[in-house]
Amino acid sequence: MKQSPFSLMRLLRNPRRHAAELTKLALIGASVLTISTAFAYVAGVGATHRLTSTKIVDTLESVSGVHAGYRRNHAKGVCVEGWFDGNGNASSLSRAEVFARERTPVTGRFAIPGPNPFVSDSGNPVRSLALQFRLRDGEQWRTAMNSTPVFIVNSARGFYEQLVASRPDPATGKADPAKLAAFLSAHPETMPFRDWVKAHAPSSSFANAAYYGINAFRAIDASGATHVVRWSLVPDASYEAVSTSNTGRHDFLDNELRGRLAHGAQRWHLILTVAQPGDITNDATKAWPDDRQHIDAGTLVIDRERAQADGDCRDINFDPTILPAGLKVSDDPLLAARSSAYSVSFNRRTHEEAHNEAH
Repeated sequence: MKQSPFSLMRLLRNPRRHAAELTKLALIGASVLTISTAFAYVAGVGATHRLTSTKIVDTLESVSGVHAGYRRNHAKGVCVEGWFDGNGNASSLSRAEVFARERTPVTGRFAIPGPNPFVSDSGNPVRSLALQFRLRDGEQWRTAMNSTPVFIVNSARGFYEQLVASRPDPATGKADPAKLAAFLSAHPETMPFRDWVKAHAPSSSFANAAYYGINAFRAIDASGATHVVRWSLVPDASYEAVSTSNTGRHDFLDNELRGRLAHGAQRWHLILTVAQPGDITNDATKAWPDDRQHIDAGTLVIDRERAQADGDCRDINFDPTILPAGLKVSDDPLLAARSSAYSVSFNRRTHEEAHNEAH
């Protein structure tokens, strides 16, 4: 099984009705909730109701609970350090310094979706990787990626309805499968995400998973011309599906990563996929055709990890709209919404940390 259906993943090595359906939908819904809360879309939900980033985070907290001092989603994670070696191949697309032939220091964070920092690693099939590139001229590039190549919904109404449908029933502590079924039936745009989750077993490691920026961005070249791109990270490590023995260990992902790094740095290729005229740039549920140009822009190297309690990643807001000259946001409305919701979450948890330290 391949880690992704897209042609860029050829760079990877290949690894070798009713009640039942509702149960499956409940399982999918749990994954949908934890991954999609990272991408709150802040816009009008209806003619008489406007959803703000504060309301989104409030709703998330009411659905999933609050762990003071932690991120509202992807709460469990580990800090990592390393660098990015640009190879110059993408400099024709973007004048951003990071794509030149030079080394850029990187601080990152591996995590799993969800608001509980103490949950077992086996609780969700999705892995995430957030990065902060520190360019020589003082600029930064921040990106937050998931191991799924498409997103679950493409609208404010869809996101909000998904949150409501995923709200746990007080009697069972779980989402109502019938409500989830109704939500999914009303939102056919969720099908690519659902199909991908069903077809791809979770990776056995943070280090052998591919990660996707999901949203489209605009790359500006030296002449001022614009090229629309998406990016992903393809690992050198061979993909392996998670095993039963691993899932029985509470923190197997952190421990596995620590063991790998003890034997050497881990590497990923940064791949820029270039859109062609007519490709959809404002809908993260739609993948671009397989035959689009893929440019290997350089190699991400991770060689150190540290607990997030005192790691350098702890106080970074991995806002995906923080971009260097040569990269700009696209017309995808999720980007502004993510930025706003991340800010609300960051301000809340840092306030809680300051309060705890004061007392």
